[in-house]
Amino acid sequence: MIVADTSALISIASTDLLDTFLTEFDVHTTDTVVEELEETSEYDDRHGEAAQTVLDNIDQIKAHHVQKEFTSSRIDQGEGGCALLTKETEAEFLITDDLRALPELQNLADAKAAISPIILKALVKRNVLEQQQAVNKLDELAEQRDWLGAPIYGRARNLFN
Repeated sequence: MIVADTSALISIASTDLLDTFLTEFDVHTTDTVVEELEETSEYDDRHGEAAQTVLDNIDQIKAHHVQKEFTSSRIDQGEGGCALLTKETEAEFLITDDLRALPELQNLADAKAAISPIILKALVKRNVLEQQQAVNKLDELAEQRDWLGAPIYGRARNLFN
């Protein structure tokens, strides 16, 4: 089971792998993330389009209401809710793309916190994608999400080295 936050779902949708992701994994999120996706989908840009793609497939994602809230200087309400959701479920992974929040999320969650490109790596291990396809998707993702030259892109590239 995977709990995914807004940024991770948008990233996965931006690489045209959302259907594959939802087929291969049991994906959960929070009502707050769904609200964030609805807000993002109102933008007329690639992030808005990716958010709408997720919303068009929301029936394949189990959305939960999380009773408590957690925020900090690095963790927003959506990420905090997802971390708390890992405590309520038996999630193995919390997927986010907020590199700054990652260490704190790892301490808060009852699952391994990782960035969304770990899904590309998992799809390679499951023989769903070839290694080179995954690297190409990562490069596409980096371009779509403006990660080129950013620390998250370097960390993601290291997944494939």
